[in-house]
Amino acid sequence: MGHELDVRQQVSGADPTLWQRVARAQAGDDYARAYAERFRAIERDGGDVHGEAALVRALVPGPARVLDAGCGTGRLTVRLAADGYDVVGCDVDAAMVEVARAEAPEHDWRVADLATLDLGVVFDAVVLAGNVLPLLEPGTLDGACAALAQHVAPDGVLVAGFGLDAAHLPAGCPATPLASVDAAMAAAGLRAGERWGGWAREPLPEADPGYVVATWRS
Repeated sequence: MGHELDVRQQVSGADPTLWQRVARAQAGDDYARAYAERFRAIERDGGDVHGEAALVRALVPGPARVLDAGCGTGRLTVRLAADGYDVVGCDVDAAMVEVARAEAPEHDWRVADLATLDLGVVFDAVVLAGNVLPLLEPGTLDGACAALAQHVAPDGVLVAGFGLDAAHLPAGCPATPLASVDAAMAAAGLRAGERWGGWAREPLPEADPGYVVATWRS
């Protein structure tokens, strides 16, 4: 899952976000539906597209409350809800959320910017399942980590997976060093936890890891 895109759109009339520029370059203006179809095709071909859900189940056994932060078209939200979790899917990209809501209207979908997120509730797990962090708008990492940390319940966990180099990021997406994320999470009051090389909890290579799945805890 290290090469997947995920997340983010602008308020109507604003300039395209980094995410939108990347997504449109790869899939055109109808990128949201193309993104959803991409994962349907992988699943039809027998691929496993639910590795993130499996890790959430291992970290936080259900029933529990989960925030799918940067939910995109809702793949993880739908899966976790089917597994018995109480899930909120949130994304700043209204086009992505529109696809999610059309395909699964029974779930709780929100359009909101992670950098200013304030849902007024906390969650047992906050999950950023794709390259959410590198695709944040430039200069918003600290604000996003602070806002997300406010949604992590006592003894809760935040887990994110993202590429660390060009080979594991979509074209046009700059790398965000893990050290920068750790610093932002620490400033937000979260302590660093487990580190893996993928959602199946593969060992993280000591030298030049290309992709990381990391946890931070309250």
